[in-house]
Amino acid sequence: MDLAARVGLRVRELREVQGMSLSELARRSSIGKGTLSELEGGRRNPTLETLYALTTALGVPLSAALLDLASPATISGDAVDAVLVERFEADDAVSETYRVRIRGGTRQESAAHTAGTTEHLVVLAGTARAGALSAPVLIRPGMHGSWPADVPHLYEAPSGDVEALLIVRYPQ
Repeated sequence: MDLAARVGLRVRELREVQGMSLSELARRSSIGKGTLSELEGGRRNPTLETLYALTTALGVPLSAALLDLASPATISGDAVDAVLVERFEADDAVSETYRVRIRGGTRQESAAHTAGTTEHLVVLAGTARAGALSAPVLIRPGMHGSWPADVPHLYEAPSGDVEALLIVRYPQ
């Protein structure tokens, strides 16, 4: 089973466990019902933005849609390629670690995640501009930045590719 089919099946499972209809998830996530149906049927490749919209509407971390994949999957968005490296569940939060590449000369705006979510970016190479849309910061190699991810935020690589680690923390 390919990535699209595995992720689509997982999204359907998450939706059905909550007793949510396809129409309701489409409404809550602002993803078209046809697009959602194609995604759940494995006929459409999921983007990072789409998966975040769906998992936020379902009230679960992004990694919930990526669990139990045979190998680490690269999920791409407008500017960011992300690979889930680790998921850690504690009593009070779920933390995810991603290896990310922000493609040079690109910008990606992310919608707000569930309440209380935070993000932390450690830049390994390149210079990123990231953070809340209202106050993004430059993050150079060896530096890190943190911001609330329950507000719209951005990732940008103004001059060349950026390699980084992204930690996303969702309160339980």
